[in-house]
Amino acid sequence: MLPPDYPRILAAVRQAAGPVMARQVGEILGVDVTVRAKLEPLRGRLVGLVDRG
Repeated sequence: MLPPDYPRILAAVRQAAGPVMARQVGEILGVDVTVRAKLEPLRGRLVGLVDRG
């Protein structure tokens, strides 16, 4: 079972036509991508999803 944010992240990645950057996913999810402290946790979640396959 994935934490609540992960299904939204997966949906955002699946919408993309190819590889995505954390900033792009953040924009889709409504994260303030101009603030690095808000973007880094999202980047960590993306890396965790990649590690899980």
